[in-house]
Amino acid sequence: MQSTFFLYGSLGLGVLFLSTSAIFVKLAEAPSGIIAFYRLLFTLCVLIPALLCRKKERKQLWQLSARQWRLAVVSGALLAIHWVMWFESLRYTSVASSTVLVSLQPLFSILWGGLLLHETVTKQGMAGVFLAIAGSVIIGWGDFQVSGAAFWGDVLSFASAGVISLHFLVGQILRKELDVLPYTAVCYSASTVCLAVYALVTGQPFTGYSLQTWGCFAGLALFATVGGQCVFNLLLKYLPATAVTMGILGEPVGTILLAFLIFGERIVMQQALGMFCILGGLWIYFGKKR
Repeated sequence: MQSTFFLYGSLGLGVLFLSTSAIFVKLAEAPSGIIAFYRLLFTLCVLIPALLCRKKERKQLWQLSARQWRLAVVSGALLAIHWVMWFESLRYTSVASSTVLVSLQPLFSILWGGLLLHETVTKQGMAGVFLAIAGSVIIGWGDFQVSGAAFWGDVLSFASAGVISLHFLVGQILRKELDVLPYTAVCYSASTVCLAVYALVTGQPFTGYSLQTWGCFAGLALFATVGGQCVFNLLLKYLPATAVTMGILGEPVGTILLAFLIFGERIVMQQALGMFCILGGLWIYFGKKR
């Protein structure tokens, strides 16, 4: 698994699977907190049996130290907090504004990586980061808001970018010590509990949804989470969190292309320019690693 081609190919495939999340969320007729809760709950229904069937990973789970338990739980709580803050931001600001601000997570990853792990990014890498972020801004610029009632939503979205980058940083630390299944099982279990509490507090119903919506929950679990985020957790052992969050910037490109193929949504010139900038930024950032 040390092949650079394999690592970054896996990252690209994970981003493609993650791009399906917006499609399933659009089709699901349920509150966002419930969508996130069942997304992780159904994911655990896949991961836990796989974990219990593997002797090495099962033994590793029973032998987790108190520190590893704490870090894995913190990582899961950060993931839940990110989703709650991001979902709440959508109540106050536009989807485009929220998406643009949450796409700033590579900058936070660079900050946390430098402060806590003493990681550095080359000038070429920084140029790629800013070009890819500029592409996200271009895609959402027509609906961008930073004032009035939307300001609180923008703050929440911006803060959620910092929280999710911390989640990946903690994951990077733990993945150096743990296999992916023990880490992911504990992390997602903690996140599921947090999201269940959030749904209860906000009065979001756990039942009463259509068959299509339940299918969307399953699709989010199998494609966006197992095929997407679990792949990122796997790669955190070999790649820095900054590289993973940079790869995730490609999600809008995949989402736009899938929306074109599935819903027939037209790709306008602004979106095409933004996609070009994102792909160019990713090419520059990962160019030295190629």
